[in-house]
Amino acid sequence: MRRISLPGLIFTSVLAIAGVAVAQPSIDLLDPFQPGVSFGQLPSGRAWGGTTAVAVDADGKSIWVFERCGGESCADSKLPPILHFDPSGKLLTSFGAGMFVFPHGITVDRDGNVWVADADGKNGKGHQVIKFSPKGKVLMTLGKAGMPGDAPGYFNRPTGVAIARNGDIFVSDGHGGDSNARIVKFSKSGKFLTTWGKKGSGPGEFDVPHGIAVDSQERVYVADRSNSRVQVFDANGKFIADWKQYGRPSGVYVDGHDVIYVVDSQTTDKTGCTTDPGCRHGIRIGDADGSVKYFIPRPDGDPVGPEGVTADANGTVYGASNEGKRIVQFNKK
Repeated sequence: MRRISLPGLIFTSVLAIAGVAVAQPSIDLLDPFQPGVSFGQLPSGRAWGGTTAVAVDADGKSIWVFERCGGESCADSKLPPILHFDPSGKLLTSFGAGMFVFPHGITVDRDGNVWVADADGKNGKGHQVIKFSPKGKVLMTLGKAGMPGDAPGYFNRPTGVAIARNGDIFVSDGHGGDSNARIVKFSKSGKFLTTWGKKGSGPGEFDVPHGIAVDSQERVYVADRSNSRVQVFDANGKFIADWKQYGRPSGVYVDGHDVIYVVDSQTTDKTGCTTDPGCRHGIRIGDADGSVKYFIPRPDGDPVGPEGVTADANGTVYGASNEGKRIVQFNKK
């Protein structure tokens, strides 16, 4: 057995992913965090827009956000949507103005490079994944600008990107409707390697693959939102597990110790949803065997709670709230 430490919290894992019984999402779990507080200081005159994308930097402390230019889209905006904050929330740098349509996913690789996914297209922009240096220099572009498709080299509304420790690139491609519903894998250099998945509800099929993460063993975790599950695969797309115990996931993050964070902003009771706890919106924290250990309920006053999630090296959790139009910080008690 292996013990994993999230600072102040202990997890035990046997890595028996396929052996975990499927359970329904629960709120009857310990919440070891303080109530959420707003994070990130924007320049005077700029307001937060919708965001589903937040990521911790390679330094383990500072935070990156991919934000929708003060509204619901960046298509006609001149504001920079990629924002970097220090641990106190002070804005350090921003870039990407005029490059994006619908900011959706963000991650930072081990070298500190920033990867973002643009989940729509307009005016010759969008449907791409772009890699930036920490200073904003474009290092790699995947997909064809403003040209949706399902052939190698194309995306149709990509929602997220995850980078394995060996540099492999995984993209969750598709945001419902007539877009794609698949995962695409590239080499570190950007060479297309493989793709898997199609629209559906069976093993290896997707209905709005809304986020993606990779653990230390290069297992791939997909927030298969409209199927209300997290699907787990090996690095080549072989199906491993189907988890419903994390709710209806909008985002998934795996930290350096293989602790898993899944955020649910859409679960409703079959008989109708009024106020929490009936909705069960929040962030569930678990282990690589699929067990769920902790639950952070959505913050008071936030319509549905965060859609994106990350955690820093100290175990502080950050949620990206699309409808709430803010980044929420959850500090440990």
